[in-house]
Amino acid sequence: MPDSPNVGAPVRDASRGRYHFREYRVTTVPDPLALPTMEAICVTGDERSCGATSGTLHTPDELTRWIAGHCARSGHELYEQTVRALVRAEPGAWQ
Repeated sequence: MPDSPNVGAPVRDASRGRYHFREYRVTTVPDPLALPTMEAICVTGDERSCGATSGTLHTPDELTRWIAGHCARSGHELYEQTVRALVRAEPGAWQ
């Protein structure tokens, strides 16, 4: 393998470099026409998770009722909850 053409050149100290990044300001606003969606998955289990899922629901009450029902039937107490909502980005200016 041939020698690098920079052999013997002083090594630049990478920790001394300055980098400036511009920041783009964006505000997110919930879309008033879209319903949020929620889902719960039962993750109770020793060897593996139960995996029962609520499916897509639209209110916290529906989600709580599903969790309560599954808990009453199975005795499972640990759930992963996901909430999704559509948001609209309102771009600002470069800083």
